[in-house]
Amino acid sequence: MYLVVIFINTLTFYLDILLVLRYSFLALERKDMPRKSPYYVALTREEKNELSRRATKYTLPYFVVQRAKMILMAAQGMDNDEIAAALDTRREVVSLWRKRFFEQRLPGLDERPRPGRPRSFSPSSNRVRQSHGL
Repeated sequence: MYLVVIFINTLTFYLDILLVLRYSFLALERKDMPRKSPYYVALTREEKNELSRRATKYTLPYFVVQRAKMILMAAQGMDNDEIAAALDTRREVVSLWRKRFFEQRLPGLDERPRPGRPRSFSPSSNRVRQSHGL
């Protein structure tokens, strides 16, 4: 019985090592592959003016400014990885907004209605603090 337990533990240990090595190798392979976006962004003069206005306006919400900057950088030919590094965000986020802009142009950068029940009070109200006794 004791030998069976040792055998199973040893086998499990080596299988785990093989899996780690396999995933490490696959990760190295993926880094060598170029990540070119299939969504090429070319702006019209009106789109460029509007995005430039959004990108430099300090009174707009942060996410609106970030999205405008992402699309302007994409139009300059930057890759998603470069844009993500420059704006301190994830590549997946840049990819999402590039794709939405490619498919829907400027309206694609607007907020969409979120699923679920709408909020019954504003986030800035004191109801949350009062209900939790803070």
